[in-house]
Amino acid sequence: MRAFIFPGQGSQSVGMGKALADASPAAREVFGEVDDALGQSLFRLMTQGPEEALVLTENAQPAIMANAIATLRVLEREGGIRIAEKAAFVAGHSLGEYTALCAAGAIDLTTTALLLKTRGQAMQAAVPVGEGAMAVLLGLDFEAAAAVAADAAQAPDGTQEICAAANDNGGGQVVISGHTAAVERAMELAKERGAKRALRLAVSAPFHCALMAPAAEVMAKALAEARMQAPLVPLYANVSAEPVTDPDTIRRLLVDQVTGMVRWRESVLAMEQAGVTEFVEFGGKVLGPMIKRIAPDATTRSVVSMDDIETLVKDL
Repeated sequence: MRAFIFPGQGSQSVGMGKALADASPAAREVFGEVDDALGQSLFRLMTQGPEEALVLTENAQPAIMANAIATLRVLEREGGIRIAEKAAFVAGHSLGEYTALCAAGAIDLTTTALLLKTRGQAMQAAVPVGEGAMAVLLGLDFEAAAAVAADAAQAPDGTQEICAAANDNGGGQVVISGHTAAVERAMELAKERGAKRALRLAVSAPFHCALMAPAAEVMAKALAEARMQAPLVPLYANVSAEPVTDPDTIRRLLVDQVTGMVRWRESVLAMEQAGVTEFVEFGGKVLGPMIKRIAPDATTRSVVSMDDIETLVKDL
C-alpha cells in the first residue's frame, strides 16, 4: 500500500521547478495557472529569485505547492498514472496538506493557490515581527519536549506566555513555537534536560501555536467560501492524525491546523498501521528522512526531477 505525501515550508529554493518546466508542457501549465490565479510572476520568482522574496511566507507556500503539483501532473499526464489507482492515502506537512488535497482532487489548483496566498499573508500578519519565534529541539522525545515548552511558557515575573509544541516530526525532533522570550527560555531548558541541540528556526512568524488565532479566523472565512469536494483518496489530517474525506470536516481541520500541532509522527505511524509500506514524496526531499526515523521498515522515495518521474512510472 502506498501514500503520496507533500512537503511543507522550508523546502523552497531558487531554481525550483525550472528543469521540470523546461522538459514538460504539463509542468508549464501548472506554473502558468498559479501565476494567473495569483496575478503575479511567482514562477519567475521561483526560478530566478531573489531568495529573500521567495522565502516570504506568502510566496513560499504557493511556490512549494505549485512545484509539487507540477511534479504530480507530469506523472499523471505523461506517465498515465491515476492517483486513485496508485495511492491509498495522501498527506502533507503543514501547508503540504493543501497540496495533498489539490493532488487528490478535493480543491482545484487555482483555489489552492489563492488559499495558500491568503494563509501566508494571514500568518505573517498575525504576529508583529520579533514577537514570536520557533525552534527545533533535537534529542528529546515528544513528551519531554512538550513539558519543556509548557514550563518555559511561564515568565520569571509569573506572567503566562505562549510556548507549545508545533510540529511532532518524530525521531527526537520537535519544533516549538510561541513568544520569542518563551521560546528562548525553552531552548535553554531543553539543553538542561538533555536535548542534544536546540536551534532557533529562520522563520518570520510563530506558526502552529495560539498566537496564530487571527490567521485562523481569516482562514475560516476563506475556507467557508472555497469550493471543495471529497478527495479521491482519504487525507491523513495533521491535527487529528486520522483519515478524513468529508469536505466540511476537512475545512474545520484546516482551520484548526493554523493554531494546532502538526502530528506528523502519529500520522506516519497511523498510515503504517493502516497498511502503508511505501511513501512517495512529491516536490521535495524533506519528509522521507523524517519517515525513516519514525517507520524504519517503510520504503520512501522522493520525486523531484524528470528522471525521478520516469523511474516511478516504471515501478508503478
